[in-house]
Amino acid sequence: MSRPRLSRLLSACAVISALTGAPLAAALPAAAHGGAPEPRSMTRDAGPDRGRKVTVDKAEAAVLGQEHAERHAQARLRAEDAGDYPQPTRTGRLESLTRSQATQNATFAAREYGAFKEYFPSPDFGVHIAQLPTGKVLLFSFERIETNPTKETAPTQVIGKENAGRAYLWDPQKGSGTQAFTKVTPPTVMMPDGKNEPRPAPFFCAGHAFLPNGMLGVFGGNLGGNHGSGAKLSLVFDPWTESWSLNQEMSVGRWYPSAVTGADGRILIMSGQSELGWATPTPIVERFPALSHNVPTSRSDVPENVPVDVFKAEAPYRHDYPHLFSLRDGKIYGLGRDHDQQWLFDPVTETRTSLADRPDGFMRNYGSAVPLPAGFRGPDSVLVLGGNRDDPNTYQLVGGRWKTNEPRAFGRTQDDTLILPDGTLFTVNGSYDIRDYGNGLYNPNADLKYRQTEMRDTDGNWKLGPAQRLPRGYHSNAVVLPDGRIMVTGDEAQQIANDPDIQDDMDGSIEIYEPAYLHNGDRPDLSAVPRRTIGYDDRFRVLSSNPDEVRRAVLLAPTTATHSVNFSQRHLDVRIKSRGDGALELQAPPSAQAAPPGYYMLFLLNEEGVPSTAKFVSFGPPAGG
Repeated sequence: MSRPRLSRLLSACAVISALTGAPLAAALPAAAHGGAPEPRSMTRDAGPDRGRKVTVDKAEAAVLGQEHAERHAQARLRAEDAGDYPQPTRTGRLESLTRSQATQNATFAAREYGAFKEYFPSPDFGVHIAQLPTGKVLLFSFERIETNPTKETAPTQVIGKENAGRAYLWDPQKGSGTQAFTKVTPPTVMMPDGKNEPRPAPFFCAGHAFLPNGMLGVFGGNLGGNHGSGAKLSLVFDPWTESWSLNQEMSVGRWYPSAVTGADGRILIMSGQSELGWATPTPIVERFPALSHNVPTSRSDVPENVPVDVFKAEAPYRHDYPHLFSLRDGKIYGLGRDHDQQWLFDPVTETRTSLADRPDGFMRNYGSAVPLPAGFRGPDSVLVLGGNRDDPNTYQLVGGRWKTNEPRAFGRTQDDTLILPDGTLFTVNGSYDIRDYGNGLYNPNADLKYRQTEMRDTDGNWKLGPAQRLPRGYHSNAVVLPDGRIMVTGDEAQQIANDPDIQDDMDGSIEIYEPAYLHNGDRPDLSAVPRRTIGYDDRFRVLSSNPDEVRRAVLLAPTTATHSVNFSQRHLDVRIKSRGDGALELQAPPSAQAAPPGYYMLFLLNEEGVPSTAKFVSFGPPAGG
């Protein structure tokens, strides 16, 4: 190679580094082999392939080596993307949304409507989220393949090492800076994609549910190609050691599966596109751990290399991510997105029976569903809402029958609805359709109404509330934190479109909402709770400096959610048996049917409905029992 050629290459290193604003060593992974948008919408064509192949200069590779030349190619692609959607556009968008949020919310009194209080960057998009019993929040998703939000950012179509997962922990106790986040990379795996390239497990678009010992089971993910091929991955995240373990593969790949913890503490896994790709949903139902293995109840019982087994009944859902709930009768209610696919599963007899068709008569896109609070014995009904931009109605399944309840202000899809400690509901996020915020596919401009929250009182009446800063639709999420605040995150397209510095490592964003109850006086105190696992129907003592002010004790299951499907929500009242001497005597839920074994947030509420900061309590058989 001539000296002038070498000089140009070295100059290219400096130029490309300056263009990206970061060292070449920090460049993105190689981009896709031709990506397509995740074809989740049933109402329109998913659109053409949008990914681009990274082209490596052979002369550069000969001098600099393949890996260095790849980084050059990646940087050029990144610079091109920055030109397509430059930083001033992102910065200007975020400033505009910040101003419009302030203007919109000026008329909403915090004592009645609550208020959005914080907005800060996050290293992850938060496509998947889980409130852990340690108080920390697990966020996981994928490594982006684009920085232009008008193109597909996820590696759905990628086959090879760029199709990789990533995960972080956020510790609210450490605030909102980079020091509050810890990277917890998933296990390195070799995917059966013919590439023989190890990478962190590509578990995005999986299903997940909690085990009784507080660990999170994660099932499925992205094999790559064919518009969403299912991976057979089975993993567990241990919140106590903050590490992952890999288990035996499932019998079938699952892309967009659902999962739920039953009264026996085992997780049922249903639906999802198979390893053959999009439009091949699997009817096979699997169970973790297999019946040949004990259910883990102790923190020291970490599932590793544990198998699933096949449940006798099938679940032939036509569309993925059905809503699954374990209600007070111990049965699993599987509410499909199609109106005529509503089923009841019996975990004991391993059978499936039909439920009445949902009365709307339509296939609902991704929207929320909530098991409604129902006192001391656990939920006995489910409210289905969202998922249809043309239908604002809400539908309650109770006693095997459907009834149409009070509508929300307008129809929306991709929304997230949470149960709050006081038993009210709170809707945040939403859009017109998948990757469409009201102004066309892959257009990040959103109708203002999709940023507006909505809340339902205990009588079932809805009212509109303040607006969130970012519009968040597809892949958006929210959880109730132990201090009663709401953490809102997700939607990688909107986070990229509004990134204040697209060159740094903070890809995502988090917004914090304070419900009205946090603006209505002091909290009651909850000082200490038992550290042991509490038996069902047992009485137990909790410490409080003001027990006479407590009017209500409630349990709220920690949330784990994705794609508008919340796999674990549950709200129960707890009987207060006595009070005094700095303590309350409470009575545990009556059975595992009322509250599946595991960890719950215990809140004490005063007469104004203001909750204490929660502490985690565990219910079920003794550890190892």
